[in-house]
Amino acid sequence: MTRNIGLEVRVPEKECTDPNCPFHGILPVRGQVLTGVVVSNKMEKTVVVQRKFEKRVPKYERYEKRQSKIHAHNPPCINAKDGDKVTIAECRPLSKTKSYVVVEVA
Repeated sequence: MTRNIGLEVRVPEKECTDPNCPFHGILPVRGQVLTGVVVSNKMEKTVVVQRKFEKRVPKYERYEKRQSKIHAHNPPCINAKDGDKVTIAECRPLSKTKSYVVVEVA
């Protein structure tokens, strides 16, 4: 049984028994929803997502390119791989560095 997480994302076809899955477990999502590319999936149930964005520098009236890497929980029903474009949503802290969960692979 899948539950509605309150976001406009596709529900995964596979079922899983992970308690930290927003669709099949009890993990609530709230806050930011970001997109990025998976650059590493070597950890167990964790992926590293890199986002690229532009930040405005008011003094020079220009934009500078920036990037950040975010650790996100990768539920077994989604199972994102290297190079996948993913949508991640903020959740409660799952570990020292993980506060996001993958909700969709585009």
